[in-house]
Amino acid sequence: MKRPTAVAFSALALLALPLAACQPQAAAPDAAETPVPPAAATAEAGAAPVAGQAAPAFTLVDADGAQRSLADFRGKTVVLEWTNEGCPYVQKHYTGAMQALQREAVADGVVWLTIISSAPGTQGHVEGEAARQWKARTNGAATHLLLDPTGAIGKLYDAKTTPDMRVIDGEGVLRFVGGIDDRPTNKVEDLEGANNFVRAALDDLEAGRPVRTAFATPYGCSVKYPETV
Repeated sequence: MKRPTAVAFSALALLALPLAACQPQAAAPDAAETPVPPAAATAEAGAAPVAGQAAPAFTLVDADGAQRSLADFRGKTVVLEWTNEGCPYVQKHYTGAMQALQREAVADGVVWLTIISSAPGTQGHVEGEAARQWKARTNGAATHLLLDPTGAIGKLYDAKTTPDMRVIDGEGVLRFVGGIDDRPTNKVEDLEGANNFVRAALDDLEAGRPVRTAFATPYGCSVKYPETV
């Protein structure tokens, strides 16, 4: 068999080049790049606090102009309630059911903090005298009415709707997050027979047992954060 000459070798090499260019190329590993585990990526994304996690610290001014911090109520069960007087879903609960639950809870030593995160110029925004008048007009029994016009605390807790509820135990741990009950309508008649998850969570904590329903999908009107203006 005749050996290929140098010229023949060159010709073969030239023919091979286009073939090699058509083959998939393996990417060279980047020694400086380290894969990010999914858990770390989730943490960096700033996931909203959920039941079982520590409740984020905050300080807000109340309707009377006094500063109130979550830390002030350490050792007590705390309820956070996001509200908006113009929301039909809030109006449904404020026909008497919400006020009754507030009174029951406060009578049992619970601190009830109603929060308004509506931005100036949006539905539900009140401040100063208007906030005090709203509380008096609705005969609300919350411990304090807190004003969050920048929406910073609402976003910190990922409050999505009005109403949107949180229950925090005496150790500062979130025990319930989400919708107030299992009847996601704005019809007053649906209050009867509804399973109120906030009342159930408070009963569980008072009895010293785990909260049976730790999350419920929130429903109602969207919180009127500044970007909605």
